[in-house]
Amino acid sequence: MKRTPRTLTAVALTATAGLLVSAAPAAAAERFTPGAPGAGDPYFPDMGNGGYDVAHYDIGLKYDPATKGVQAVTGIKARATQNLSRFNLDFLGPLTISALKVNGRTAAYKRTGAQELEITPSQGLRKNSRFTVTVAYSGVPQRIDDPALGTSGWIATDDGAVMVNQPFGAATVFPVNDHPTDKATYTFTLTAPEALTTLANGDFAGKHTKGGWTTSRWRMRQPMASELSMLAIGRYDVISGRTASGVPNITATDRGLNISPELARTFQKQTGDIQEFLASLFGRYPFSSTGGIAVKAGVGYALETQGRPVYDLARRPGTSPRPGLIAHEIAHQWYGDSVTPERWADIWLNEGFASYAEWLYAEKYEGKPVQQSFDETYATPADDDLWKPITADPGRDDLYHSAVYDRGAMTVHALRKAIGEEDFAELIKAWPTAHRDGNASTQDFIRFAEKISGKQLDDLFDKWVYTSGKPSL
Repeated sequence: MKRTPRTLTAVALTATAGLLVSAAPAAAAERFTPGAPGAGDPYFPDMGNGGYDVAHYDIGLKYDPATKGVQAVTGIKARATQNLSRFNLDFLGPLTISALKVNGRTAAYKRTGAQELEITPSQGLRKNSRFTVTVAYSGVPQRIDDPALGTSGWIATDDGAVMVNQPFGAATVFPVNDHPTDKATYTFTLTAPEALTTLANGDFAGKHTKGGWTTSRWRMRQPMASELSMLAIGRYDVISGRTASGVPNITATDRGLNISPELARTFQKQTGDIQEFLASLFGRYPFSSTGGIAVKAGVGYALETQGRPVYDLARRPGTSPRPGLIAHEIAHQWYGDSVTPERWADIWLNEGFASYAEWLYAEKYEGKPVQQSFDETYATPADDDLWKPITADPGRDDLYHSAVYDRGAMTVHALRKAIGEEDFAELIKAWPTAHRDGNASTQDFIRFAEKISGKQLDDLFDKWVYTSGKPSL
């Protein structure tokens, strides 16, 4: 359905207002205070906010190639975790807000600090009350180019855009409580000219075309951290199918990459086959659909966006993602997406296991034993930069350091050798099952491994993830 900016805003605001739960008036004896303007993560003090918990985001976005901009409405359902006089959302860049309501009533707001959208509702929000926020806005979202962490956010492409958000890009596209500890479900309603394809996380829920514009709808039914949300708009070839166990599998390849139909089908099949292999090790796949998107974005990396990873192949046109990389990103669906770190310092739990999955894939399908992968990596000289950071606390600017990936994988293998094959096999399946859809820390993982194995493991982890320098074997 074709909608003008005014119609899109009015419809979304009206629809949200019909689902409201009114805030109770503040009693005289009650004290209402502002929610914290950050989630308390030392690496990113401006990210996230306190005082509430988001349950769901409903993102309606229309892309106009003529302006490269968007007209959008984001609806949020949340619960207050304290008596709130006001609260913040994260919202970055030059997007202009045209309307903002809390529980269907116009609310005061201002933009402050690095990324804060400070909202004051007409009435205080009582602790445990459920409330809605609706924000209508428009403009050209920005990309983030961080000297240490690379490019994220809204990435304009030749024929559209790609949104990749690790660690802090989501706030460039929609107002959000942008920290991994506040997971929520998502609905995306994406509109673009009918010649373009729109893609997002989750299950495909249909599309329709009217007046030259096509709208597609996507639902991520399992809780998702904002840094794992994605969307892609452009000219894509899409293949739909199912894995051997019946999970819907949607892959897409940017036509600008000149990927042959045969290679696109190989990408689709490898995604399904690798997912089945990893499920045999890690347990049931945690989401209701899977796949992958090969994009021409120029960001220089692949990202484990939930349920449907993004692979940037701008530097390798005519190719598809290599199988080892697919194994890495699909492994993240268990380690990093379903079970997400409590703090960014714990990112080695994501990357160490995903890198270890590459070693497991190489052993299974390429004949290279995991022990050989470990030995080759461990042979890195002691004065190499690999051994300098503390793996379980690398620091903000070293979030993607090789120590997080390679030393993380070596830690997983050292743990395997220490606890034995039987306990290790139980551990790597039980951990993502026990913490499905949640968050966990390095200390949580150590205690869990000790419970499974019956062994004291503090010394092992002190040596491998809490101490700088090359560990002795």
